[in-house]
Amino acid sequence: MILNGVLLVLLLVAPLVMYPVFLMKILCFALFAVAFNLLLGYTGLLSFGHAAFLATGGYTTGYLLSNVPGLSTELGILAGTLMATVLGFGFALLSIRRQGIYFAMVTLALAQLVFFFFVQSSFTGGEDGMQGIPRGELFGLIDLNDNLNLYYFILVVFLACYLLVQRTVGSPFGQVLNAIKQNEPRAISLGYNVNRYKILAFVISAALAGLAGSMKSVVFQLASLNDAHWHTSGEVILMTLVGGAGTLLGPVVGATFVVNVEYQLAQGPLRDWVDPILGGIFVLTVIAFRSGIVGEIQKFMRKNLS
Repeated sequence: MILNGVLLVLLLVAPLVMYPVFLMKILCFALFAVAFNLLLGYTGLLSFGHAAFLATGGYTTGYLLSNVPGLSTELGILAGTLMATVLGFGFALLSIRRQGIYFAMVTLALAQLVFFFFVQSSFTGGEDGMQGIPRGELFGLIDLNDNLNLYYFILVVFLACYLLVQRTVGSPFGQVLNAIKQNEPRAISLGYNVNRYKILAFVISAALAGLAGSMKSVVFQLASLNDAHWHTSGEVILMTLVGGAGTLLGPVVGATFVVNVEYQLAQGPLRDWVDPILGGIFVLTVIAFRSGIVGEIQKFMRKNLS
């Protein structure tokens, strides 16, 4: 709780010393990683298709805010989240009966279908993306064109979702998910309908990923094909593993680390080497730091402070 309190204070004062839009990008990807971690870290399901939910939320919110006069920003974000939730339910029904690499390949194939749908659809703007998405006003009162106002709105939503995931993994439902991850046949023998639990976990994860995409489209006033690309699905895997899969804070730390590394490299002479360097970090994490940053710190503390 002390650590969470310190982090909360840092998040509250961060826009006073850093560019708010950059901080909002970190928060959106942190939420995306937290959503993915619920599936990988706590249920043991590796999805290669989570970019589809991020992009669906972003495109839906962007289209509605741009084309429906008088629609409030919060309703546009909710609509994007709902659309991603429905898509996640469809993905889950088609993929959840497969396991391991077969599950991963099915989610990747479905996500590529979504990607090509966005490529071919006229409303997405194709390669140019959906630009000029209005930020609007929150509840008709707070001007979200002000970066500070928008930052604190994104922060409140992020914290609410983080606490929701924290409550979920600590609940009896979360304990069943962990049992499925550790030993699925035993969970079945205890009478649990594991497919039902997997579907619900998948849908929650997709909803939170869609929410992240919806907020990202408002922050940057842009929804692009890059959000739906398989590379983005790989990036969220990297964020989760680098930070520490199966830990609450790990995806947040991983997203912060990866976004900062990408930004710093893009500003210097190594801008053309961003992907190879991130790939090297991924390999190093898998070989030497399998528990991720937060996981390794927790292991060290248990070993030396117990």
